[in-house]
Amino acid sequence: MAKDNDGDLGKAAGASWREAPPEGGQASTRSDSVKRRAKAAAVHVRENLAGTEPLPGRDAADLVGESKIQRPVAEPVNVPPLRYRTLIVRMCTGAVYVAINVLAILWGKLPTAVLMAATAGICCWEFFRLMRADAKSPNQPLGILFAVSMPLISLTNPVYLVAIVFLLFMLLGIWYVVNQRARITDVAITLFGPIYTGMTLSALVAVRSAAVLDNVGCIVLCIGIMMSVWANDSFAYLVGSRFGKHKMVPKISPKKSWEGFAGGIVGSVVIWLLLLFFPQTHVTPLVAVACGVLCGVTGVIGDLVESRIKRGAGVKDSGNMIPGHGGLLDRSDSMLFVAITAYFLLRIMRVIV
Repeated sequence: MAKDNDGDLGKAAGASWREAPPEGGQASTRSDSVKRRAKAAAVHVRENLAGTEPLPGRDAADLVGESKIQRPVAEPVNVPPLRYRTLIVRMCTGAVYVAINVLAILWGKLPTAVLMAATAGICCWEFFRLMRADAKSPNQPLGILFAVSMPLISLTNPVYLVAIVFLLFMLLGIWYVVNQRARITDVAITLFGPIYTGMTLSALVAVRSAAVLDNVGCIVLCIGIMMSVWANDSFAYLVGSRFGKHKMVPKISPKKSWEGFAGGIVGSVVIWLLLLFFPQTHVTPLVAVACGVLCGVTGVIGDLVESRIKRGAGVKDSGNMIPGHGGLLDRSDSMLFVAITAYFLLRIMRVIV
């Protein structure tokens, strides 16, 4: 009888529990609702991520709200090696550089002078930048001004360049006296910068405007000077990378070899010999061989000079204006010496006056 009473009491208690849930029942219902929504979200994630599987030992619900779902692994992409990509960039930017110079020469004397003036100004700025890295303080505005003016003045008469250099010398003397912080090395560097960049590139303008040659002769001769520089660099690289064993100046330019130097000379002579097919240039075989050899030698000297300047400043490139090459001075270092060498040789051998 007691047991029946106890059972009735238990049934009544159970009925009362179902009819009137305790205070925590509402929280339990919310928890169940959250779990149901989580499972539904897990199913949705699994349906939308085709080909994905949850991590071993875990169901999809455990992955909701986490970023550890294994996604499909992409197929590896064949990327060219870095050296080939660098070579492609170098070739593209080099082609643009060549095209700009050739188009300016074809356009006329004034566009050639303007381009050389702009090139001289940028190269002079990069040179002064290297000098500042070497703890020097040149008069940058004055130096760049004269570097830009020299190619433009040579369009009228190259003799006026002597007057320009003298004027620069006088102004630097005044600056040295007035500025007590200026050192004599700063004066020398400021004088050297425009001569190193502006006066050398003025030679190309003088060749382009030579009076003794017709327009075609001036164009072909000017482009030939530039092509001899590019052929020198290309042949030196090809021969040096394949056969180079004897280093020229390893402390300044470790990659240059005597074998590459000889190959560069051959490339320069070949370009000058090709000018024989253009009678408008008045180039003879003797002139072609002499200019090819000497321009090849001075081109390497110009490259080594700039390398020595960069070594002293502790930098790899003079700038980053031309991707794959560095700065404009890096691209024009050989041209600076070759242009002035070709100009004097052509005048000495009476090709131009």
